[in-house]
Amino acid sequence: MTFSAGGFRQTLFAAIALASSMASALAGSTTVEPVEISARPITQFQIGRADKQFGPLEFVGGLEMTSPRRDFGALSAFRFIKAGSDFIGVADTGFWFFGTVVRDADRRPSGIQNFSMQQMVDETGQPIDEKWEVDAEGLAVKDGIATVGFERSHRIAQFKVDPSDMKAPFRQLDFLIPARELRQNRGFETVTHANARGQHQGGLVVVSEKSLDKAGNIYAAIIEGPHKGVFTVKRNGDFDITDGAFLPDGDLLLLERSFSMARGVKMRLRRIHGEGVEKGAVADGPVLLEADMGYQIDNMEGLDVWTRDDGALMVSLISDDNHSILQRNLYLEFILHQD
Repeated sequence: MTFSAGGFRQTLFAAIALASSMASALAGSTTVEPVEISARPITQFQIGRADKQFGPLEFVGGLEMTSPRRDFGALSAFRFIKAGSDFIGVADTGFWFFGTVVRDADRRPSGIQNFSMQQMVDETGQPIDEKWEVDAEGLAVKDGIATVGFERSHRIAQFKVDPSDMKAPFRQLDFLIPARELRQNRGFETVTHANARGQHQGGLVVVSEKSLDKAGNIYAAIIEGPHKGVFTVKRNGDFDITDGAFLPDGDLLLLERSFSMARGVKMRLRRIHGEGVEKGAVADGPVLLEADMGYQIDNMEGLDVWTRDDGALMVSLISDDNHSILQRNLYLEFILHQD
């Protein structure tokens, strides 16, 4: 076949456009990415000391997790699907992750298996690359539904849990707090279900990281159940809230973080009185644990509460390394002893 110069150019441009379109489609597809995790056991919580008891919390063990895969890290929230074993989580870079905690004969965490990641997608199934759109920070899971809190583009969205194919959200929830009160990078860090038999009947409760009212308290809300409404959490010192979960007695356990260039990072666990979690209230409660860089901590962002097969009440924490070579991805585990 003979082409004129103009016809050849048109055909060439059309071929280039088609190839570019096909490449974009391939690049846009999202798949489940198996991730190999190396886990170094952590046997001491306080560096250089063998103490196990820290107030009402007893250190069980932990893991320092690394991987050669570029996407691994930035783990901001997780929940166990199977108590102490299979889990789901979100990274604030816009990824879902799944995996399993492996244990030794003494029930201590010894490794991570079956770890995978997949990118969050839009309504057309295309991966979302803009971090401000998928800055996932909080997570709750119930009856096969994952509820995720996003900051920057503030929203509470619900997804059907499918480890082989996490699709776009099927519902957006009203978070009740006026959007103008939510700070850009200080939005919803805690998304958790209240106790099924408590006053909120298993409804969702959300707490922001550091969106403050005029009195300096942290905005929060009960967004489901018979007593929906906005409340606040008393800000205690220079700590911000990074996650939370309800305890069996109805109290709310909050994970908090503080950072300064002079002191480095700190973490804290605070037990919020359950009766304070109600519309119009200012919720508060005692500090159970505080730790600084003299302990095996980092940028602690994720928390879950679960019951071990022997009846022990467990608290698990993870850290977000911000994809920085100066930070670590940690998993820590404690028994919470009740009075």
